Amino acid sequence: MAVTPLTSADFRNYPPEAQVLVRDHLALLQQLPQTFLSLLMREVILYDWKFPAERDEIDRQLRFLGGLSPDGLSSTMSAFRRIQLSPELEQSSWIANPGRFSERLSAHLWATHQIDDFTAAAESFIAAFNSAVPEKPALTPRLGIVVVGRELNRDAYPLFRKLRARGTYFNNVDNASNYQTLLDVVKERAEKFPAAYAHWCIHGGDPVAANVLGKQVAAIDYSSLSSVREDLIHKMQQNAGTHFSPEAVRTQLAETDPAAVGMAGHGVDPVLSHFSVRVLTEGSGTQIYSTTFVQWAAREALRRARPITLLAKFAPRQTEESADEQLQGIQKKATLDPAGSLVDADMGAFYTWINLQRLSGADDAKFLAWFEGHNEAVAIAGSLPAGKVSAGKAGLAEVLRRMQVIST
Repeated sequence: MAVTPLTSADFRNYPPEAQVLVRDHLALLQQLPQTFLSLLMREVILYDWKFPAERDEIDRQLRFLGGLSPDGLSSTMSAFRRIQLSPELEQSSWIANPGRFSERLSAHLWATHQIDDFTAAAESFIAAFNSAVPEKPALTPRLGIVVVGRELNRDAYPLFRKLRARGTYFNNVDNASNYQTLLDVVKERAEKFPAAYAHWCIHGGDPVAANVLGKQVAAIDYSSLSSVREDLIHKMQQNAGTHFSPEAVRTQLAETDPAAVGMAGHGVDPVLSHFSVRVLTEGSGTQIYSTTFVQWAAREALRRARPITLLAKFAPRQTEESADEQLQGIQKKATLDPAGSLVDADMGAFYTWINLQRLSGADDAKFLAWFEGHNEAVAIAGSLPAGKVSAGKAGLAEVLRRMQVIST
């Protein structure tokens, strides 16, 4: 098998833990084709700021590849070696910026009609390594909770239509049910099953006090990130002109360092700050719409951190006209759209359930969608029938008991 001429010095600009990882596996990395290695390094270069679940996935890939015989490694990488690169790509300095290289690689694969072959190779590899070195099972069945804030307009919109067929629809929930009940559930689960970034609280409005959730819960909110969002919008405004390039702006935003937008220093969680910046730079509209921020943050938290507890609460977002004013730099005060926000939150709840289903142990996962201050909720759990309506009056705690989330 051909050896790629790599040395530890080639990775000297990588963060400390990533450098150690590369050095420990350098002999293996030298045997991997550029098409595969560049994508692996795109993840490794961010190793220092990845969640434990993401680090575990990288580690498992390296253990899988390192445990193969020479013939086995050659066979596993054969499909990637058949991908033809242009001389420009082959000779590019991809190690320093594997993320930007992957964008160019993707464009090349589409242009040369090799994208299907590459996708098939990637899917085959993922299936092989997950089978050979599976991830550890979750500490307890996962729990996803989505709350539609009481400020959103009810009107005649039929809420939770897409979720009702999958669980029990409660249409007589006690309006006096307290949101604190859900915060207590998150905190109790975090104390019972302590693990880094395994429990999340995502708010579209103001933050929850740290003492309410405890140190084991990763919490982010739209309001506290206002200065970061303003900095990113200012960057977009600076690039909006005659020679405006959406691709160039996207790349620039994706490479934003948290320190450049004030997210560094004492007391700042570097992993969580990198996550927050990526949500705001990679999600379309996350900088200007709170509902989009919550939906995307929940999606990314589930995909990347693979938590066992996630609570996401939607608050009113601004109108499209108000967002346009903000992007133009002429907004004086945001105008909220409670009715439109309700539709966003409804779809956000459905998408969050879908993303929860993509994780291991999905058959045992539990999910609750609740309209705060109103009488509607949908609960999906093995202890509840699907497609049924429960018309009896029940408080939020009773719904949680029937889901077997709490016992008293």
